[in-house]
Amino acid sequence: MRTTADRIRHTIGFEVIGLIAFAPLASWVFGYELHQMGIVGAVAALIAATWNYIYNILFDRAMLRFTGQLKKSTAIRVLHAILFEGGLLIVFLPSVAWYLKIGLVEAFIMDIAVAGYYMVYAFFYNWAYDVIFPIPNATPSAPDCQSAN
Repeated sequence: MRTTADRIRHTIGFEVIGLIAFAPLASWVFGYELHQMGIVGAVAALIAATWNYIYNILFDRAMLRFTGQLKKSTAIRVLHAILFEGGLLIVFLPSVAWYLKIGLVEAFIMDIAVAGYYMVYAFFYNWAYDVIFPIPNATPSAPDCQSAN
């Protein structure tokens, strides 16, 4: 499994690149000021960074338990991205509605669009990260993996 330092690098990279792309795009698409989308994005990034770290540990442990390995097929990568974004959607809906002073239905539509963007982004970011920084000792005998059993 990945080291703590590697997971932190992964999470920070994901959030920084995602936020740089998100704020101007969301401002343009949804018609809100850049600073509003920047604040929404920054708060979301803090929550998502925490969820990202925890979620990826849990997902890797589940993969080891159910498949005995950490190699992700395209289908597993799609499932990984969908589950990650689904968890964030549950947290973000009320906070986005409150901050932007919009109804829950409008916030839901906005969250679905943002989740769709981040789902695609997460798929490609994680794939690229795995290529650039391969998982060391991706076998169940690695010390961190034994705690998953």
